[in-house]
Amino acid sequence: MIATWSEWKRYPKAARGERLEAPIGPGIYEVRHASSGALFAFGAVDNLAHALSSLNTGPKSFISWFGRRAPVTLPDLEYRTCATATREDAKRAADRMVGRREAFMSHVA
Repeated sequence: MIATWSEWKRYPKAARGERLEAPIGPGIYEVRHASSGALFAFGAVDNLAHALSSLNTGPKSFISWFGRRAPVTLPDLEYRTCATATREDAKRAADRMVGRREAFMSHVA
């Protein structure tokens, strides 16, 4: 069975020296735009901390192919996590959440 969701936290900005706080283990993550609440990313993964830290938040450029990275302007994001015992538990829970969201949206539209 899955645990409860963490509180929403601001997505860290490396330029400010901020750090990501997430479990090192399987679970579900959700990232949204802080201003609008619009979904930015969602997934069921083996390692929450790794998935959130490697989230692609900006466009890639040709400069990065040559070893230098262009500065990326990150949108104002926030995230939350839900740790699970296994990746399979996370996948089942994520599938249920997607199904509920789709059912809700079909009744609203």
